[in-house]
Amino acid sequence: MSLNDVPSGERKHIAFFGCTNAGKSSLVNAFTGQKLSIVSEEHGTTTDPVQKAMELQPLGPVVIIDTAGMDDKGVLGDLRMEKTLQVLRKTDIAVLVIDKTVGKSESDEKLIALFREKNIPYIIAWNKADLTAGSGGNEKPVGGADSENTAAGGSENNEITVSALNGVNIDELKELAAGMLKDLPQENELIGDLVSRGDKLVLVVPIDKAAPRGRLILPQQQVIRDALDHGAIPVVCRDSELRETLKALKEPPKMVITDSQVFAEVSKIVPPEIPLTSFSILMARYKGNLEPSLEGADRLKSLKDGDGVLISEGCTHHRQCGDIGSVKLPKWIREFTGANPTIDLSSGTEFPEDLSKYDLIIHCGACMLNPAEARARYGLARAQGVPITNYGIAIACMKGILDRSVKSIRGRLD
Repeated sequence: MSLNDVPSGERKHIAFFGCTNAGKSSLVNAFTGQKLSIVSEEHGTTTDPVQKAMELQPLGPVVIIDTAGMDDKGVLGDLRMEKTLQVLRKTDIAVLVIDKTVGKSESDEKLIALFREKNIPYIIAWNKADLTAGSGGNEKPVGGADSENTAAGGSENNEITVSALNGVNIDELKELAAGMLKDLPQENELIGDLVSRGDKLVLVVPIDKAAPRGRLILPQQQVIRDALDHGAIPVVCRDSELRETLKALKEPPKMVITDSQVFAEVSKIVPPEIPLTSFSILMARYKGNLEPSLEGADRLKSLKDGDGVLISEGCTHHRQCGDIGSVKLPKWIREFTGANPTIDLSSGTEFPEDLSKYDLIIHCGACMLNPAEARARYGLARAQGVPITNYGIAIACMKGILDRSVKSIRGRLD
């Protein structure tokens, strides 16, 4: 991934839902101008959700998701619907596609209830206008975006009649979605509000077996880019050259930002008067989960033998020797607590709905998750009374440097 790419976690997600053969896939293809999804008269053609990151005018960088039919039956249908429901966690705008010749079904009503429950703005797209008697395929949009209702999770005023076959009102559907996206709350800043033009930042990037060959991981890229966008001067070094780097600077840096895995070593090198934090802590702040993560980290101090701990990552990758999630964190947890908790791992989309078996969740920095999904996972944990924190905050807590690690950034949130 280059510094110019917009990662999936930074794109707004527009997901299409509905019953089988309501024309979801056809409408997705018409909406994007590409054949992203297979279209067939046979029911249940779309199985797992299909998604693609793309530039879509006038919306800009987005992810479009086509889901399986919500009225699928049987064991396979249940699995398809489970995957479809997982999509709700990452959905910024939902488009419910209804076959206008059939009308609203019980499954459609359940979806609308879910959108409202999860506070997801939604559009109802009445498809197959070309088959409506007397329409001639030239129907106009019904209703329009209502900003007050949209903010509350959508409204049936956000309805539009379309034809995926004839292209009726496809541009109007895009404009409706674009208007709703503009009304979404603005996201937090990553580093820009913490620096001024000309400030020097030292970014500590360890290069070990787990480091991706020939590139930096996403949070490191994002911090570099955001610092450059705000006129700051990022200086990147390995932990093994940190001491030399600090000596080479004429003035102390505004802040040192480190990979969490070398937190303890870096803390010993960086003088106490220089602010120190980690990429992972900045990501918690950026995704809006800093405060619950700080609260969740406190649960580490009381873990006992047999307590359940879930270590969860938002992406999937090949686990190597010394992997932070499967090797380093379990080791540090056992050393810090003196206990032997039961530790489970999850990755990618497989974040459990039922968290009752866990006493603590330690999540990655969520760089590959969009803010909606990051909030949904934290919300799911908090709703079930399970403390949740993230890698960087958990490590800082276990290394005894948590207060120092958040001091330089927390004041901007108070």
